[in-house]
Amino acid sequence: MQKKERQLTPIEQKRKEDFEKTCEEMAQKGYLKRDLTVGVLQANIMAVIIMLPFAILALIMYLFANSSNSRNFSFSLSTCIIFLIALLLLTVLHEAIHGLTWGFFAKGHWNAIAFGVIWKMLTPYCACTEPLTKQQYIVGAAMPTLILGFGLAGIAASIGSYGLFALSEIMIFGGGGDFLIILKLLLYRCRNREVLYYDHPYECGVVAFEKK
Repeated sequence: MQKKERQLTPIEQKRKEDFEKTCEEMAQKGYLKRDLTVGVLQANIMAVIIMLPFAILALIMYLFANSSNSRNFSFSLSTCIIFLIALLLLTVLHEAIHGLTWGFFAKGHWNAIAFGVIWKMLTPYCACTEPLTKQQYIVGAAMPTLILGFGLAGIAASIGSYGLFALSEIMIFGGGGDFLIILKLLLYRCRNREVLYYDHPYECGVVAFEKK
């Protein structure tokens, strides 16, 4: 059975048309298209599996650094509100870091970056509308989790902040989809050395353009 495509927003439809033009141009230049995208549901499930060992490692680091800290963390209404606001801001910042990193590598810089939300799955995303090398794409994909996940976990462990550590753990799991794509890129074996990776404009994953 053919996979049913989700309904695209007008902006996504425009990016789809631009993407199809890019595919045609790359084909004319002698590149073969390889689809490395994943479904949103698969990405969300695999995110937990892939990031669980990292989350456990961060927890061990936190407990080891704060073994003598016996303070109990209590939740109040104001604490929950602040936590949820911080989580929302970090989620937005996660995508912004993607954009800033990929924009640094892209020829069009910030103009080559597009943002969107898959409302059906409540999944925000950032896409680079220019082909990148494998190294450039991986750096941009990993940077938010390195900063907001592992970086915040290190800070939380050093100051003994339960709330900050909880946010860092969520950010680690939130980067699971990115690390799934990174894993697909690392496992992808191109037949030729010259290959560029184009961030899919509205789906999770990338398209590899491999030189014939």
